[in-house]
Amino acid sequence: MKQFLHVFVLLTLVIGFSSPSKAQSNGFEEIKSMELMDLIFQQLEMNYVDEIKPGEMSKTAIDAMLRQLDPYTVYYHESNMEDYRMMTTGQYGGIGALIRKMGDYTYIAEPYEGKPAQLAGASAGDKILSIDGKDMKGKASDDVSDALRGPKGSTIQLKVERDGQEKTISITRDEIKLADVPYFGMLSNGTGYIKLNSFTQTASAEVTSAFGKLKQQGMTSLILDLRGNGGGLLFEAVKIVNLFVKKGQTVVTTKGRIPDENRTYATPAEPIDLNIPLVVLVDGGSASASEIVAGSLQDLDRAVIIGTNSFGKGLVQRTFDLKYGSKIKLTISKYYTPSGRCVQRLEYYDKELGEKPKAIADSLLKSFKTVNGRKVIDGRGIEPDIEVDQNDYSRLLIMLVSNNVIFNYATDFKHSHPTIGPAKTFKLTPEEYDAFKAYALKQTFTYSTASEEQLEKMKKTAEEEGYFEDIKADYDQLLSKVTPSKERDLDKFKDEINDVLSSEIVSRYYYQNGRAEQAFQADKDVVKALEILSDIKQWNTILGK
Repeated sequence: MKQFLHVFVLLTLVIGFSSPSKAQSNGFEEIKSMELMDLIFQQLEMNYVDEIKPGEMSKTAIDAMLRQLDPYTVYYHESNMEDYRMMTTGQYGGIGALIRKMGDYTYIAEPYEGKPAQLAGASAGDKILSIDGKDMKGKASDDVSDALRGPKGSTIQLKVERDGQEKTISITRDEIKLADVPYFGMLSNGTGYIKLNSFTQTASAEVTSAFGKLKQQGMTSLILDLRGNGGGLLFEAVKIVNLFVKKGQTVVTTKGRIPDENRTYATPAEPIDLNIPLVVLVDGGSASASEIVAGSLQDLDRAVIIGTNSFGKGLVQRTFDLKYGSKIKLTISKYYTPSGRCVQRLEYYDKELGEKPKAIADSLLKSFKTVNGRKVIDGRGIEPDIEVDQNDYSRLLIMLVSNNVIFNYATDFKHSHPTIGPAKTFKLTPEEYDAFKAYALKQTFTYSTASEEQLEKMKKTAEEEGYFEDIKADYDQLLSKVTPSKERDLDKFKDEINDVLSSEIVSRYYYQNGRAEQAFQADKDVVKALEILSDIKQWNTILGK
């Protein structure tokens, strides 16, 4: 620690002699802070009542320090390199399955089709009892996940409970690559659909491959779905935009405190299709690289954006190597789409210590123009050209999901139904839904409605003001109508519950692809996109052509 401090002091002094007085002042503060940290560590090491754990303490201190900046500046300890590799490449060594914690145990939530877990016979709903003889009861899901991961070619013994029976499954781990494009296919009227989940090193190649296959199937228009895509590598976003716009077109510009970070990224190659009508779907989970793609195609009037407002992350990170196998990912700049706007919604740099970041004030927002003169604004993510109202799920459905009622019923359904119909058209019949309803009524859970909560607040206010006795009869009658009734609400919200339950059941038979196909039946964004793409005049009008 002292050797590091001496080197740091020397470097700071050298910088200070050649910098303005402000930099010298900052340099003194840095020296002072580092000296105090060193002294505190020494006192802890020499005098604390118990033996300290330096490694854990230093990581805690680093993490706490970085939390004062923004949530994207992250320290990766050498023990977290697997997480870092998965973030950048989508790859990890493991069995290829999603897991979820329920009670004392962790369960297989969804195996990836064609990956070791599924090929070895593991199924959604399997309760993980032990891994290589080690009891998993009471273990955190992260601990179970760590036990499932490991080098390619290594084998684990997974003891599970399924339908009341214990079973041991031997699974040989493999190098798992999470697909950037988990699904693509043809919809109706010549419209292709590509779901892009992430921007790792293979994102643009996977989109290009999917596009080519859809063209061979007669695709004449395209929906690119970026909903829930939290982003990734900036240059992969540039290359995806490049598929649809001319070579040499500016896609994104970055600006930072360091002049070297002021860069312009332009499309490097010839496009594959300059004319195909294009719709991009976004939502609140679309962030970073997703917003570069959507924002650039919007600014260039190349695509109609449909959905809901995107997340609003206009910051760029770069990873730097540190000693001892660790890394740090730093926010180095903000990015700007071709019109000149930055979509960053929250301001992290002007907040006080410990204060939560706030949205940029409306008074500070600026408007910009697309190529065709349409107005767009900064500071609010990507505002879609067509905003689609989304259904608010009922409290009952939320409780059915969070209490694993839907998950467990789908598991039981699979055990009693060897096959089901095609994923694209599957939905529970009225009789099958009634069977679920009977099952749900036997489960123990409670919930309240928003109306009930508002009435309780009104009652309290009326009592304080002395009016409650005058309205008590009306209040009791109204309360009886909004107080939850499982049986009544299972009928009232039947359609939305059936959609979610049918999706969960389909995933038991057809995995991720089936879930995607089944979801199209109730997907408002896709329905609106198909409507727009079926009328090229309307598509052109929206883009100001």
